[in-house]
Amino acid sequence: MNKGELVASVSEKSGLTKVDSERAIEATFESITESLQKGEEVRLVGFGSFLCVDKPASDGRNPRTGEKIKIPAHRTPRFKAGKLLKDALT
Repeated sequence: MNKGELVASVSEKSGLTKVDSERAIEATFESITESLQKGEEVRLVGFGSFLCVDKPASDGRNPRTGEKIKIPAHRTPRFKAGKLLKDALT
């Protein structure tokens, strides 16, 4: 499912217009992103949690050349599925 299909699905299930559905989805993504930027965890009970994880600097290899490279420390988003979501998939 891509973003357009998500907008259409939300519109159909909620009775909102596609424009309103797209605004709601964009606002949701924006709010999650802003919270993660602040280092906050976003918990959606039953669905899952979004959190930001600090990754330390490490050594790696360029897969084309085999050359060693330094991978700088960085923050990366992570999603942990909630129980209801996991149960729905089994």
